[in-house]
Amino acid sequence: MGSIAVFERTEKKYILTLDQKQALLSLIEKRLGTDKYSVSTVCSLYFDTPDYRLIRTSIDKPIYKEKLRLRSYFTPDKNTTVFLELKKKYRGVVYKRRETMKYDKAMRYINHGEKPKDTQIMREIDYAMQFYNNLAPRMLIAYDRNAYFGLEDKNLRITFDMNLRYRDYELDLSLGDYGKPIVDNNICIMEIKALKAMPLWLTEALSSLNIYPGSFSKYGTAYKIISKNNRGGEHCA
Repeated sequence: MGSIAVFERTEKKYILTLDQKQALLSLIEKRLGTDKYSVSTVCSLYFDTPDYRLIRTSIDKPIYKEKLRLRSYFTPDKNTTVFLELKKKYRGVVYKRRETMKYDKAMRYINHGEKPKDTQIMREIDYAMQFYNNLAPRMLIAYDRNAYFGLEDKNLRITFDMNLRYRDYELDLSLGDYGKPIVDNNICIMEIKALKAMPLWLTEALSSLNIYPGSFSKYGTAYKIISKNNRGGEHCA
């Protein structure tokens, strides 16, 4: 999981019920494989400006958008390997730049600007931090993930994310993956990631179950929730 530092691929999202997830898996699971990371709790700390410039821009669906986040695959301690990621999307193609480091070094960089290494990817991440001037952790997103890869095409990846939750306080991954719900717990977000066209067997399975792509952002939806709550609080005041 941590060996690949640069990704370029297309990603499609689908909003499913848990029943739809099981129905789909029953059709395609013989074509899928799993590895030691097939079941995990993904925890991501998203960086943004004080006025949430990055996520507000992303919600407007521009041709180009980017996000910066720190990710772990369970609650980390200071020696846990984590991933600092700069994720860019241009005309539907996702470009992800990932730097691997220990959690304590990541936090020293975030809090004090101490770069953990001098690599091309780290320089790109640092440039984004400087370009937006006052980026800092603004939201923690966590969810439980089941991940699969294609047996015929190892670059094909299908993930199911469940129990989506967020918090905009105690923004430290080491404090745990708790948070408030983003969507109903019966909802599952599926992502299909591929370097080339989706295989025919997969498109046929999706079509047979009337499953179609949809637009969904975990961070974006959480931001809309807190924005609505803030407006409600101001109104009540």
